[in-house]
Amino acid sequence: MTPPVSNHSINSLAELPATAQSLINFAGIQKIFLFYGDMGAGKTTFIKALCQELGITDEVTSPTFSIVNEYAGTNVRVYHFDFYRLKNQEEALDMGYEEYFYSGDYCLIEWPENIPNLLPSNFISIAISVTDQQTRNFSFKII
Repeated sequence: MTPPVSNHSINSLAELPATAQSLINFAGIQKIFLFYGDMGAGKTTFIKALCQELGITDEVTSPTFSIVNEYAGTNVRVYHFDFYRLKNQEEALDMGYEEYFYSGDYCLIEWPENIPNLLPSNFISIAISVTDQQTRNFSFKII
């Protein structure tokens, strides 16, 4: 059986909140999101919109150097990971990634391709591709 897929195209940043809400609706109870896309595709920008739709009022920033940022909302906790700078998967093991991934809270993971053997078996894959300066295509897939 082919996994469910949802595709979205946006032409401006103003469309990100609606796309983020579409992702939340598509995901249902799933809270592990893996973000794929080239550098500069807009992963962190989309994650900011997603966090806003989830009710996060904290400032959402890239955790490039800290590896993980934690954000809290009224009824939700979000862990935002950026594994771009990992030298190897051992660094994720050392930081205790399992506590986050299996916490039941939202985990938003940028550069998951850098920890392929540590990923949970069920997640939502979000692929972001650049069409031109303003246009982005989003593909959501349940894995």
